[in-house]
Amino acid sequence: MNVMRVVPSLYPEKMGGIGLHAHHLSRLQAEDGHDITVYTSDNGDSSLPGCERRDGYKVKRYRQVARPLNNTITPGIVSDLVREAEQYDVVHIHSHLYFSSLMAALVSQLRDKPTVLTNHGIMSQSVSKWVQLTYLPTVGRLAFESADRILCYHERDRNELLDRGVTTDIDVIHNGIDCEQFAPTATDGGDVSQVADDGSESPYIAFVGRLQPGKGAHFLIDAFARIADSYPERNLVLVGDGPQREELEALAHEEGVADRVEFLGEVPNEQIPAVVGEADVFALPSLAEGMPRTVLEALACETPVVTTDLKQLRPLVEDVGRLVPAESPGTLADALADLLAMDADKRDRMGTRGRERILEKYSWRDTVRQTTNVYRELLDGEDQATPQPVAHQ
Repeated sequence: MNVMRVVPSLYPEKMGGIGLHAHHLSRLQAEDGHDITVYTSDNGDSSLPGCERRDGYKVKRYRQVARPLNNTITPGIVSDLVREAEQYDVVHIHSHLYFSSLMAALVSQLRDKPTVLTNHGIMSQSVSKWVQLTYLPTVGRLAFESADRILCYHERDRNELLDRGVTTDIDVIHNGIDCEQFAPTATDGGDVSQVADDGSESPYIAFVGRLQPGKGAHFLIDAFARIADSYPERNLVLVGDGPQREELEALAHEEGVADRVEFLGEVPNEQIPAVVGEADVFALPSLAEGMPRTVLEALACETPVVTTDLKQLRPLVEDVGRLVPAESPGTLADALADLLAMDADKRDRMGTRGRERILEKYSWRDTVRQTTNVYRELLDGEDQATPQPVAHQ
């Protein structure tokens, strides 16, 4: 199949779940023999090539002219989408929240192309709630309705879309994890001190995510400060960057734990298994999430997790970590202390169960196979709907 993929950002130029998902999906579908072209933004980096082929698939980048509310605006993509969509069998749009997503949705309707839209989370972590309450039932719903099939990571988002009146058919396909890269053995020879400047060879709690309020890193620093005296040998390691970094560094100083909180910045994805796999605990106290890849990656590395008590995370995290209420640093501190105080063998068994769960339900190969099967279903349905020529005697 010849697939047009439209995504606001792409790994490795931009860290983050959507870009990483699009990269791995494109790479593995290309390995399976499909022709994949990714249409994306340069996200303000004009040094990137406008067009290149890598990892088996083609990338076309368009210049960002503005970035309101963390939404990359690329007017140049519109004419190419209109002109080139006709050559593809399927249009696959990632997220309903971005300029490129909306343009691709309009073009797919104009060209009447089979269209798939992957929902990477209904709510944005970068936009105020009142804006989203206006956007989602109007423009956002139009994006969903433009697709022939919607893919969600979990039943919770599927049910929420149905409750919002979305009538497009929805499939649940779990987010995929490379269980060979993210594995306990992946940490052999991969020392965290190779990434950090100092101190991180000590036992530590790990966080991976964009440093913005919605990820809850400020609650994590608060919680860590509450247990720091009880666990003087533990550090807190934060991987990622973002607009909240200076505020978080100041908070660590205010809480008196600045010498034990390390900000590693953005780290290449191939080094994340070493960071997460060597941690005693992984923590992600987000205010909202879809199905967070970082939690899946931590479990694949056999690291117990502490996450916010979000409905979609309950079946994943139960008995392999701890769930805590949102915006509750005191409860978060208690959960971290509970896992840190746990017998090492018991914590190891918890980690083993976590990896088994990922292997069973969140393998990348399963994600790729199921996604490609959706394309085939749409194309088969289109063929059946096309009237066949009548043979005249």
